[in-house]
Amino acid sequence: MTPPGKIKFIADATIEKSIADFLRAKGCDVKWVAECAPAMIDSEILKIARREKRILITNDKDFGELVFLQKQLAAGVILFRIKGHQVSEKIRFAQALIEHYQEKLAGHFVVVAGKKIRFIELEA
Repeated sequence: MTPPGKIKFIADATIEKSIADFLRAKGCDVKWVAECAPAMIDSEILKIARREKRILITNDKDFGELVFLQKQLAAGVILFRIKGHQVSEKIRFAQALIEHYQEKLAGHFVVVAGKKIRFIELEA
């Protein structure tokens, strides 16, 4: 298993700072859009993620449309769909993802909803 520090993420501006901070504390390389370019459009975020081989983390379901309907390529996407946007739940799932599923993050659209994690393979 690859150490968590080897995982590279890009978190869009909808992701809470505490999630970016948590992942950084676990040794992950996290580029948080809210820190560097909060007005960046979604398609540009996907371009950076693809170019830098970063897994996108988002609360924004519009990325599903970009990836599946508009066929914009992505290195991988994690979409949080947690009722009430509870940050503690998102952090718990983020920890599970990096500890138990990191080999499945690249090349997948990961939907975290309720108490489930669903992996959808992306087209290469």
